[in-house]
Amino acid sequence: MRIAIYPGTFDPVTNGHLDIATRAARLFDKLIIGVYENPNKPILFSTAEREELIRKAIAELPNVEVQSFGGLTVDFAKRVKAVAMVRGLRMSADFEREFDMAMMTKKLYPKLEFVCLMSRVEYQFLSSSLLKEAASLGGDIHDLVPPNVVEALRKKFKGKF
Repeated sequence: MRIAIYPGTFDPVTNGHLDIATRAARLFDKLIIGVYENPNKPILFSTAEREELIRKAIAELPNVEVQSFGGLTVDFAKRVKAVAMVRGLRMSADFEREFDMAMMTKKLYPKLEFVCLMSRVEYQFLSSSLLKEAASLGGDIHDLVPPNVVEALRKKFKGKF
């Protein structure tokens, strides 16, 4: 069985993330979306909340599951017996960071392949950080996240949009 991981903070999950997950799910027998527990950045949703938001959003993808993890991503990959790590590329600036990550990953775990999927044009600009900022200021984000995330953001931002 070919297992891939798709690690990230997913704070919150966006339609861009879901597009990458859906496409990756067609390439592998099993895709595990890895929710990183302790990012070095402020987060809006707890790990459990992020996991649940993703689970509801991927309910129609039978070969995709969600797990949280901490520590090195390569250790998570080894634990779940992944053969590949999936990443999404939005723009050229992403390429440099992802290239560096791929090289470090290869050094730490040579057996793990690094697979980058290009974001669809409509999601090239989308990041969770920008999304949270827009939502907190009352911006219309309905077409950028699944409905369950719209509701979760509405609760966090006390109905500003």
